[in-house]
Amino acid sequence: MKPTNIKDPEYFHKVVDCQYACPAHTPVPEYIRLIANKKYTEAYMVNWESNVFPGILGRTCDRPCEPACRRGRLEGEEGPEEPVAICRLKRVAADNRGEVKHLMPTIPEEKNGKKIALIGGGPASLTVARDLAPLGYELHLYDEWHKGGGMMRTQIPSFRLPEKVLDEEVNYITDMGVHTHYNHYVESMREILEADYDAVFVGTGAPNGRDLKLPGREEADKNVHIGINFLASVAFEHKDKIGKKVIILGGGNTAMDCCRTSRRLGGEEVTVVVRSPFKDMKASPWEIEDAQREDIPILNNMPPKSFVVEDGQLKGMWFGHVRAEYDENGKRKLIPTGEEDTFIEADDVIIAIGQDNAFPWIERDLGIEFGKWDVPVIDDVTFQSTLPKVFFGGDAAFGPENIITAAAHGHQAAISIDHYCQGIDVNARLAPTTNLVKQKMGIHEWMYDSPVVDDERFVVPHEDQAISLKDRKIEVELGFDLPTGFKEAQRCLNCDIQTVFSYDQCIECDACVDVCPTSCITFTTNGDEEDLRGRLSAPANNLDQPLYVSEELPTKRVMIKDEDVCLHCGLCAERCPTAAWDMQKYLYGVTKATKIL
Repeated sequence: MKPTNIKDPEYFHKVVDCQYACPAHTPVPEYIRLIANKKYTEAYMVNWESNVFPGILGRTCDRPCEPACRRGRLEGEEGPEEPVAICRLKRVAADNRGEVKHLMPTIPEEKNGKKIALIGGGPASLTVARDLAPLGYELHLYDEWHKGGGMMRTQIPSFRLPEKVLDEEVNYITDMGVHTHYNHYVESMREILEADYDAVFVGTGAPNGRDLKLPGREEADKNVHIGINFLASVAFEHKDKIGKKVIILGGGNTAMDCCRTSRRLGGEEVTVVVRSPFKDMKASPWEIEDAQREDIPILNNMPPKSFVVEDGQLKGMWFGHVRAEYDENGKRKLIPTGEEDTFIEADDVIIAIGQDNAFPWIERDLGIEFGKWDVPVIDDVTFQSTLPKVFFGGDAAFGPENIITAAAHGHQAAISIDHYCQGIDVNARLAPTTNLVKQKMGIHEWMYDSPVVDDERFVVPHEDQAISLKDRKIEVELGFDLPTGFKEAQRCLNCDIQTVFSYDQCIECDACVDVCPTSCITFTTNGDEEDLRGRLSAPANNLDQPLYVSEELPTKRVMIKDEDVCLHCGLCAERCPTAAWDMQKYLYGVTKATKIL
C-alpha cells in the first residue's frame, strides 16, 4: 500500500466517525470537550456554526452520529457499549449557554444589491438565510403559517420541543434583517419569478401526508385524520380533543408523535398498528421507547384491510396477519399467515404512513424540469434546478429526511446561490477549513482528558407521567443536569485527537505495539490492502475505515494502524521514546457561504 496522505483533509475527517456521519459535519468531540470544561456558550456556538439549531436538535435530532460513535465498538461486561449521548449533550450546551446574540455574525446595513426569495419557513430556508444575511443579501421569507419553523413547528409536538426553544432559535435568524411574509401561501412560482428576485430557494418540505384507499374510508372520513395534518391542527390549537379509542396506522416517527399526542388529547386506548415486523419499523428506537413508556401498545405484522362504519359512525378497523420473508438481497415480502382477521375498535383513526412532496403551485412551463414521482430534477451537489435561478433543499429536494439534513442542504445551497448571484460557477465548491494542533503540555500531559472511562451511558430523566400526560405542552424529557452532563461528556473518546506518526523519528522498538490496548498498531512488511488487513496484530475487518500506512522504515517494514479500533488514548505517544507518535487535534469545518473565499 502507498503511504497515507494525512494532509488530505478527508482522511482524518473520516476517522472522526461521529462528525463524518453528521450531515452538517458538526465537530462533535470539540463541543463535548467544551461542555466538560463548563464552556457551554462556546459549545453552543460550535454547534450553531454547523447545525444552526442546537436547542432544537438537542431534543429532536435523528442522531445519525450516534450509531457511528466509536464508543459503540467497545465491549463492556454485557456486550457492546452504548454510544455517547451526543444529542442530549447538545441540549446541555443549549440549555446552559449564556447570551449568544453578540457572538453571531454582524449584518451589514448596506446590502449587496441582490435579493433572494425563500419559499417555506423551515430549517432549510432558515439555514440559507443565516448564511446569506451576513453577506449583505436582501432576504424575503414566505410561509403559510403565522411563525417560522416549518415542520419543526407543525410536526414536532410541544412535549418534545417547547415553543419557547423553537421561537428563540428561529428568531436568531429572522432577526438578521430577514423580511418575513408570514400567513402568505405562495400560489404561483411564476409570480415569484416575475418579481425582482435574483434567485429563489424552495424549502417547502414534503407537506402531503399519504392516505389509504380501503373499503369504508370515505364513509369514515370525519373520524380519519392524516398524521402530519393532525399534528399541525394540534400545534395551532385547531384541535384539542380526540376519541377515547384511537388507532394509529404507521411505524415511523410521525406515528409515534401522533400516538403520544392522542394520549394527551383524551385517548385512553391508543394503539399503534404496523404492517411490518417490529425490527423494520422506521421510527427511531428512542421514539418507540418513549411511546412504550407511556403504555401505548404497538402491534406488528398487521396490514389494515377495511374501516367499519355503522349508521355513519366509525366503529373500528379490520386487520390481517402476515409474516416477513427476506431474499438474499434483504428484500422483504409480507406473506399472509392464514390467521383470522383481527377487529380493533376505534373512535378515531390517524394515518401516518409517510408523506410526499407537493408542488401544485409550480407551473410546468417555467423551465423547471420534473422527474419521477413528480419532483423537480435537482443537482445533488449544488441543489440547483434546471431553471438556473431556482434552488431546492430539505425535504422539498429529495423527499422526507430530517432537520439536520435540511440544515446541511441549506449550507450548500447558500454557497450555490452566492456563487450564482456573483457570477461564479456554482459547481466550484468551497474547500473545508482544517487544522492539526499538537496537544502536548508536558512529558506525560495532554490538553485533553486521554484516559478511557468505562462509565455506561447515563439515563436522562423524564417528567412524571401523571403530570406530562395531562398537558401536551409539558416537556417530557428533562435533559441532563450539569454533573451528569459532565460524566456523559467524559465518555467521549476524543476521536478528533489524532495519532500522528513521524516515520523518520521511529527507531522500531515496538513499544507502541506492546502498550496498545486494542492491538491496532502493527509493524510488518508491506503488501496490498487485502493481504495487510489479514495479517495485522488484530485483523482489520471494517473496510469502511482506512488503514494508516507509514513510509518504509529502515528495516523495510512499515507501520500499519487500524483506524477503526484505535481509542485515541495516547498511550502510544506516551510510551514512544523518540516522540515518533504525537497526539494532534484535528478540527474540520465545512466552509459556509459566510466564510471568506
